[in-house]
Amino acid sequence: MPDVFADLVGQDETVEALRRAAADAATILRAGPPDLTAPDGAAPTSDGALAQIGSTRPGEHEPGAGMTHAWIFTGPPGSGRSVAARAFAAALQCLHGTGCGSCPGCHTTMAGTHADVRLVVPEGLSIGVNEMRALVLRAASTPSGGRWQVVVIEDADRLTEAAGNALLKAVEEPPPRTVFLLCAPSTHPDDISVTIRSRCRVVPLRQPAPAAVAEVLARRDGVEPDVARWAAAAAQGHVGRARRLARDPEARARRDAVLAVPRQLTGVGAAIDAAAALIGAAEAEAAASVADTDAAERAALETALGAGGTGRGAAGAFRGAAGQVKELERRQKSRATRAQRDALDRALVDLAGFYRDALTMALHAPVEPVNTDTSTVAGAGARKWEADGALRRLEAVLACRTAIEANVKPRIAVEAMMLALWKG
Repeated sequence: MPDVFADLVGQDETVEALRRAAADAATILRAGPPDLTAPDGAAPTSDGALAQIGSTRPGEHEPGAGMTHAWIFTGPPGSGRSVAARAFAAALQCLHGTGCGSCPGCHTTMAGTHADVRLVVPEGLSIGVNEMRALVLRAASTPSGGRWQVVVIEDADRLTEAAGNALLKAVEEPPPRTVFLLCAPSTHPDDISVTIRSRCRVVPLRQPAPAAVAEVLARRDGVEPDVARWAAAAAQGHVGRARRLARDPEARARRDAVLAVPRQLTGVGAAIDAAAALIGAAEAEAAASVADTDAAERAALETALGAGGTGRGAAGAFRGAAGQVKELERRQKSRATRAQRDALDRALVDLAGFYRDALTMALHAPVEPVNTDTSTVAGAGARKWEADGALRRLEAVLACRTAIEANVKPRIAVEAMMLALWKG
C-alpha cells in the first residue's frame, strides 16, 4: 500500500521535509511532554524558506527540533495544499512516525475518520467565529489515541476577522499536543493575517509539471497515457481538475462550451448572450453539485425536529423550530453561492488558457499550448489580434476573476469581460 505522501504530485523536496518533521514529532512523543511553541529555543517565525521546514533531523541538535505546533501550506490552486496537510496529519498519527499508509493511524486519517483529526472544509463563503471557537475548544482536549490532536483548516483565507482572532489565541497558547495545519494561497495579509502567519512554519508548494500530473493519472487512476497528457496540460497543473477532465464527459463538455466563446463574440448582443450562457451553466452545475447534500441535510433536520411525528405536541414542536430551519437554509444558500463561484472560476481559467495560447503564438514563444485541441483557433486569433490584442483579452479575463473575488456580482463582472473580449 502506498504511503500517505504518494498523492502529493511534483513536491519531492516538500515531502522529504514533512517526513523529517513527522519523524521529529515521533521523537518528541518518545522523549516526553512536548513543547512545540519554541523549537530550538526560538519562536517558529519561518521566513518561508523550504530548508527551514523540519531541517533538523532527530539526533542533530535538539531532538524533535524540526517539529512545531502550527503550519501554513501555501501554493497556487491545484498544487496540493490540502493533500499535503492531510498527508502530514496522517504522518503525525502514524504508529511508526513515517506515514506508512498501512497502520490504523494513517488509514483512519486519510479516510477522514480519525478521532483526533479535525478537518475544516468551508462550504460557504467564509469560516465564521462560532465554528472556529467550537473547533478550538474541541482541539484543546487530550488526544484519545495518545499522539496528537490535529486541526486541518482548508481555505484558511476564508476566515472572518473574528474567526481569525479566535484561531490566533489558540495558536499563541496551544495545548501541548495540538497541531494546527492551515491551507492558504499565500502568506499575503489578504490571505492570512500577519499575526497568525508569524506564529506558523510555512510550507511553500509549487504547481506541478503537466508531465508529473499525467504520470499520476496514468498510474493511480488507470487513465490512458494520451488522455492523461491532454488532461494534465488542459488543467494547467491542477491535479483534481485534470482527473475530472480525464474521467468525466460532462466536465469535458463544459470546457468545450467555454472554449467556443471567443468565436461567438460577434457583437454586443452576442457578448451579452455569451455572458448569460456562462452564468447559467455555472448556476446549473452548482445546483446539481449541492442538490443531494441539501436534501439530505433538510430531511435529517426535519426528522430530528420531529417532522411527521404523531405524538402529542409533535407538530407544535416542529413549528417552533423555524429558526433552525432558517439557519440551515442560510448555510445552504452560502454553499450554493460558493459552488457557483467555483464553477464560474473554472470556466474563466479555461478561457484564460485560450487567450494565453493566442498570446504565446503571437509572440512566437517556444512553449507548448495549454489547449492542444483549440490551437488552430488560438493561432487564428493570434494572427488577427496580434500580441497586444491577445494580451488585453487575457487581462480582461483575469480582471473578471479578481472582480468576482472582490464580491462584484458575477453577472456584472462577466458581462463587462465579454464586452472587453469583443472590443479587444
